[in-house]
Formats: sequence, structure tokens, C-alpha cells
Amino acid sequence: MAVEPLPRDPVTVERIIDLGSGRLRARMVAMEGRLLETLAELSPPLCNYASTMVLAGGKRIRPLLVFLAAEQAVEPLGAEREEGLLRAAVAVELIHSATLIHDDLIDGATLRRGRPTVAAAAGERAAIATGDAVFSRAFSELAKNGDPEQLRTLSNASSALVAGEFLQREDAYAVWISEERYLTRCELKTAALFEAAARLGALAVEAGSGMARALGRFARRIGIAFQLLDDVLDIAGRLGETGKARGRDLLEGTVTLPLILARQLDPALATLDLRGLRDGEKVEEVCRRIAATGALEEVRSRALAEVRAAKAELPSQLADPLRELLCLVADGVVARCS
Repeated sequence: MAVEPLPRDPVTVERIIDLGSGRLRARMVAMEGRLLETLAELSPPLCNYASTMVLAGGKRIRPLLVFLAAEQAVEPLGAEREEGLLRAAVAVELIHSATLIHDDLIDGATLRRGRPTVAAAAGERAAIATGDAVFSRAFSELAKNGDPEQLRTLSNASSALVAGEFLQREDAYAVWISEERYLTRCELKTAALFEAAARLGALAVEAGSGMARALGRFARRIGIAFQLLDDVLDIAGRLGETGKARGRDLLEGTVTLPLILARQLDPALATLDLRGLRDGEKVEEVCRRIAATGALEEVRSRALAEVRAAKAELPSQLADPLRELLCLVADGVVARCS
């Protein structure tokens, strides 16, 4: 199957910041500092665990979306609204971090971005408490903006994350689930927070509900593409690229689109029982069989289609520099799978 070529140059968050305004870089730097300041307000043990998680890094795509959605405001925001925008970006990243802490606990993961997870380093109770504390700090920060619509936006996304996690637990080891069920999980667990990030950025600069909805639709689609490619990388990626071992989803019984499609093409995979995967060698063999069916190329092609659809959602009134940066964010999602 022919697959569209990837962008020639690496599309990273850092490159997008370089191409953006000095204001964008300043906001991203301020966001990093505020993350640690916010976590420092937690009690010492929880602060240490949470800060270690945040310092482990990450793509920071979600706060970047917050700031890019606010870039349409050409005039200086003023100190008060600038502070509100910063709080929105911090809140989104804190929600994301909290879900990772809890996900690692539920999945029994020992590493996150090459470092021990909170659960592995400090135990189950510490991981639960740390995730809950980070989650609460997110809403505490956003509440300072005094905007019910912003709180409603983040609350809806958080509820979607929980619903998506429950669906994933219900679907554990269920290799027969449909593509529709899988895509619903993607929308809940990943796309909803992408959408919230873009909506919050637009709301923070009072861009109007129509603009917030349009940018939210754009971000929701690239969130779906992001998850599709994440699932490709779980089968095809290496630890150094993904921060987790190859085939970890399979070991955890998480059924993703590459396996769903590959089962239709390989009789051996059609009868696969994920509960029988107990060691790395068996997982490697399953990953190889999935890749041999062409399922990874098909999933990547679908991710590219989501990116094209996302770009079509961008409002026509956006200025070209901002439109180009948002398109680069979308391209960067699929460029991870080179």
C-alpha cells in the first residue's frame, strides 16, 4: 500500500516553537517553571513523586495547543489574561500527568520515559495519592481564572478520560472488539484532552465560542491521529523512541487497531489469546506477525487521513503564520512514525 511521505525535516515541538513568535517560546518556558511551582505546593513526598514525573519530560503538545490557540490574539493580552492563559496550559499538562501516573499503576508499568514510575518507585498507595493530588492541583489552578466555561471544558475532558479508561479495562484481552469500539476509546482517552487544550486557549483570550469549537475540532482529530500512531509505535517502535518496551499493550491485554486489522489477515492472529503472552520472545513474534500483514501501514494511512481532515477544520480567518504552525503540529503527530 502506498503511504504518503513524511515531512522531510523533523517536526518537533521545539521546531514549532523556533518557528513561532518569541511570545510563544516565552510562554512555554513560563509554563515549565509554573508546573514545578504548582507541584511544590504539595506535601513533600507527593511533591517529590509528582515533580520527578514532570521532570521526566514529554512532548508538551497539549500546552503547546493551548498557546497556539491563543496566538490569534495579536494585541498584548495584559498581565491578568496572560496569567490566565498560563494557568490553562499548566492545568492541561497536570491533568495529562495525573492520568499517566494512574495509567502506569493500572497497567503495572515500571518505566515511564526511561525512568521508574511512581508506582514502581514508591508503591501503589503513593501512586494513587500522587495522581489524585496532581489532578486536584490542575483544577485549583484553572479555578483562579474565574471562568465557568473553562472549568466545564476541562471537567468534560477529565470525565471522558475516566470513561475511556473504564472502556479499556472492560475490553482487556478482548481481541474481538470492533474498530468502532476502539475509536471510541481513542476519542475518550486521548482526543478529548487535545480538544480541551485548544478550546481553553481560545477561551482564555476570549476568541469567541465559534473559534473555540473550530479549534477544538481540529485538535480532537489530531488527538485521534496521535493515538493511532502511538499504537503503531507500540508494535514497531523501540524503547529509546517510545519510552516503553515494544508490545507492552499486548502484554497488558490492550487491543489496538493494528491487532484488530491484522487478525482479519493472519489466521494465527485470529486465534491469538493475549493471556498466553508471558515473555518478550512471544511478544516479539506477535509484533512481527502484525507488521507482516501490512496493518501498521494501514493504521498510519488512517492517521494521515485524520491529519488532513484536521487541517480542513481550521477556520478560514486564521492568519497564515498561525495556520502553518497548527498544520506543523498536525504533521508532527504522524512524523513520530518515521
